[in-house]
Amino acid sequence: MDHPQQTRRRLGAVLTAGVLLGSLAGCGSEAPAPAASSAPATSSTPPPPPPPELWPLTGLESGAVPPHPALAVKIENSVDARPQTGLNAADVVWEEVVEGGITRYVAVYHSTVPPEIGPVRSIRPMDPAIAAPLKGLFAFSGGQKPYVDAVAAAGLQVVSQGAGADGYHRISSRSAPHNTYADPNALLAQADPAHAAPPAPQFDYAEVGKEPTAVTAGTPAATLQLSLSPSSRPVWTWSQPDGRWVRAEGTKPAVEADGTPLRATNVVVLRVDVVATAAKDAAGNPVPETVMVGSGEALIATAGRTLTGRWTKDGVGDRLFLTGPDGNQVRLAAGNTWIELVPNRSGSVTVG
Repeated sequence: MDHPQQTRRRLGAVLTAGVLLGSLAGCGSEAPAPAASSAPATSSTPPPPPPPELWPLTGLESGAVPPHPALAVKIENSVDARPQTGLNAADVVWEEVVEGGITRYVAVYHSTVPPEIGPVRSIRPMDPAIAAPLKGLFAFSGGQKPYVDAVAAAGLQVVSQGAGADGYHRISSRSAPHNTYADPNALLAQADPAHAAPPAPQFDYAEVGKEPTAVTAGTPAATLQLSLSPSSRPVWTWSQPDGRWVRAEGTKPAVEADGTPLRATNVVVLRVDVVATAAKDAAGNPVPETVMVGSGEALIATAGRTLTGRWTKDGVGDRLFLTGPDGNQVRLAAGNTWIELVPNRSGSVTVG
């Protein structure tokens, strides 16, 4: 018979063993700690879409911009030159006063290259400063040597009919010198490696989904009546159905050779100084030069509204900047733009 003390020792040992076995059993039943995941955390918010690619000279969506340069072409605007071919395809058209009070155009092609343009005429002293920021090709029929040399000195490639460049032809339905026309694709095919890149933007455009500056800060306008000289009085009329400004030469509608009206999304009027040079044309008229480097008053017309502001161009190779009354950059509507160079002393601008 066991002694009570021995019995107590045996019971304590049994209890102790039970506790240990329970602890071990509990340890064995625990789930293993999860392994750290090496996969990166994911977000439910998709990344923003890339910004749209835009044509640099119109601000319109383009997809991938073709790697060809801008082509500036000198187009005649005398009565004998009308109606012209290819002006509506230009991204930008500059109108300038030349000798005798007539005007000529510098038409710039990039987003659209038409099959034919013309009539092509000779360059003038302000043309290098107009086209230099494009860093592309300048096509014309000929010109005085200092003016031709100035085109090359401004960083442009000269593509002159007078120097034997390809791409020019004469049409039989008009008499010389109003019958020189060109194939712009043939002109562009002559671009050398130094002038093959697409142009940089020349203006600021309203972002997609936002309004241009003239719409947000301008005043309503129906017409722009301009006087560049006694014989050059273009009129731009806002056409709501077209969504563009429509041009007339005085009271006569201005049209392409196929009868299509000349139209512009933006009309930018620059008040400029025009000075007489020592050169004269065949009739003895002094050749004027528009002063393109400097600053002056500007009128920006977009979507049936106009805004007064200022233009600034720091150097021959620098682009033009437009600022509004608040000093901020003006943003145009995406589309083609006509720039009217109206002389300070002899020209006028009337908004109706």
